Amino acid sequence: MKVPLVDLQAQYLTIKDEIDRAVAATINSGQFILGPEVKAFEEEMAAYLGVRYAVGVASGTDALHLALLSCEIGPGDEVITTPFTFIATVDTIMQCGAVPVLVDIDPETYNIDAVKIESKITKKTKAILPVHLYGQPADLEPITELVKKHGLLLIEDCAQALGAEYKGKKVGSIGDAACLSFFPSKALGAYGDGGMVVTDNPEIAGKVDMLRRHGARVAYYHSLLGFNSRLDALQAAVLRVKHKHLDEWNELRCQKAQLYKQQLEKIEGITLQKSVNESLHSYNYYTIRIEKPGIDRNAMRKHLEAKGISTAVYYPLSLHLQEVCKPLGYKAGDFPHSELAQEQVLSLPMYPELSKIQIDYVIEIIKGNIAEVQE
Repeated sequence: MKVPLVDLQAQYLTIKDEIDRAVAATINSGQFILGPEVKAFEEEMAAYLGVRYAVGVASGTDALHLALLSCEIGPGDEVITTPFTFIATVDTIMQCGAVPVLVDIDPETYNIDAVKIESKITKKTKAILPVHLYGQPADLEPITELVKKHGLLLIEDCAQALGAEYKGKKVGSIGDAACLSFFPSKALGAYGDGGMVVTDNPEIAGKVDMLRRHGARVAYYHSLLGFNSRLDALQAAVLRVKHKHLDEWNELRCQKAQLYKQQLEKIEGITLQKSVNESLHSYNYYTIRIEKPGIDRNAMRKHLEAKGISTAVYYPLSLHLQEVCKPLGYKAGDFPHSELAQEQVLSLPMYPELSKIQIDYVIEIIKGNIAEVQE
């Protein structure tokens, strides 16, 4: 049996007519860069998240970069974040000339450990940038308290968590700004790259809007050194169709997660990601942890692949150990929870169309592999 990590073709077939009509209408309009489709999508996303402004950009990475710049983060500033995330979270801070200050993760949620943040705050600290990893909201209440206490900015990295909630509020609506990714594998994925910055702050929104169009408020009159980072109309058209289904898809993801949980939590040596109290996980990825002595994560992954099951490791090398981050001065052992997680986590197939038969098959192969190794 073949079980892909994500099945975008299966998703397309469920909404084919809607997608085809939206794409055809956009092509017939002749408006491909920004335009009415992008504006409508921005308005819909702002309403969905309960914020005043949403600005579409070319990718989730650009969303982070332009949000940081629009929050006036630059040389001499420090931004506190996690070492256990995609490189974009940290390299965009560095591209602004600022310094990422890393804090180890909570080993049960894989998100930044809020308890350890305050000791890293200095006079240079400008912002805290938590990542809602795999779709699980970071513990934002103590972080927002620190932000208020020290006069900092809160920028949410929601690339993996659109639709997730923290204490009744959608992630992305809690910080000074938040960043979304519409990479195809995301819960709300485009048919190419795309991203968005959302905020209640008109100055941040206005600056992101200028930066995405070469620093111009009016065409050909440039006030800032900007970028070419515009969400295109075809992607917006696709995303508008998909957005109508997002909550339904996220509910289906939660149902699939429960099917996994019912069986996986009974297997000794496999640990599941813990949820923060009063939060709603969006399960962009379903990630387990293989802690049983003698069970090698990479060997299990190869075994699953041989049986037709695709998996992924998010992430195999913590950011403080990446070559590009050497100038930050961190070394092996600085963040033990992150370093252990990189050796043990494994993301299993997760998408709304995933069937119970497929889930049962994945679990059967995992159990078989563990039994085989123990013999």
